[in-house]
Amino acid sequence: MSDTSDRVATAAYLTAWKVVRLLPERLAYALFALGADWVWWRHGTGVQRLEKNLARAVPDAGPGQLRELSRRGMRSYLRYWCDAFLLPGWDADRLARTCRVDDPERLKRVFSSGGVVAALAHQGNWDHAGAWACVHLAQVTTVAERLRPEAVYQRFLDYRRSLGMEIYPLGDPGLIGKLIRQVRGGAFVPLLADRDLSGNGVPVTFLGEPSRMAPGPAAIALASKAPLLPVNTYYERLPGGGWGLVLQIHEPVPVPTTGTNAEKIAVMTQGCADALSAGLREHPQDWHMLQVVFDSDRTSR
Repeated sequence: MSDTSDRVATAAYLTAWKVVRLLPERLAYALFALGADWVWWRHGTGVQRLEKNLARAVPDAGPGQLRELSRRGMRSYLRYWCDAFLLPGWDADRLARTCRVDDPERLKRVFSSGGVVAALAHQGNWDHAGAWACVHLAQVTTVAERLRPEAVYQRFLDYRRSLGMEIYPLGDPGLIGKLIRQVRGGAFVPLLADRDLSGNGVPVTFLGEPSRMAPGPAAIALASKAPLLPVNTYYERLPGGGWGLVLQIHEPVPVPTTGTNAEKIAVMTQGCADALSAGLREHPQDWHMLQVVFDSDRTSR
């Protein structure tokens, strides 16, 4: 990205952080939905990649069904962005009213013994889930991918910290050790796991195809002896209008009783892939994956 592009992107994002909260909320969401339809209609690289990814989640979908699904996906993705600009103004009551857990008893059981590591997909609104968890579960500590331009990245760090989360930048020295100590201290460490950013991901079968997933969630859970909890998040319509978020809580991934640490991490990461795949197949429209994920797409570029 050039310096000029950096400046334009920075100005656009920082302006949006201020302006969106001045609009009536229904108007803001309507404008973002129109923006999503425009981006979808243009059918650029990001939308094409989204459709290729969604085809794995809904393999029986025909071209017309897939095209309509990607439209719903773009609307969900832009809804996430509108949420991002509005979330800092939501109080604990609003967070409670707009977020629910599909299996509260399972969640309570998992958190009864202390710190927990979660593996999430880029689905629904993970920031909303994190803000809710800060109030209702435990201190949330997580990792933020480094973005360009730098000013936008710093704004996102500030945004997530304003929601109550403790954030470490991806690539920080000693990051895994810091997260292990946080979990041992009772923190909740949710990590996005459906796309490998390190280039050293664990080979898995994901939505029926070879892919790679981040080893961090399994490695941290194994080292800290904490539960590894796969979680899908998706949107649902609220009775009074608007959208709420659902946390789909899977059973914790079992820890293998034999094998080296690397072998155990591989098995546990595949367990996360299986659980997240099941949730994505149920709610594919909320998977915001506009990047390459599957091995076959990497080799075909």
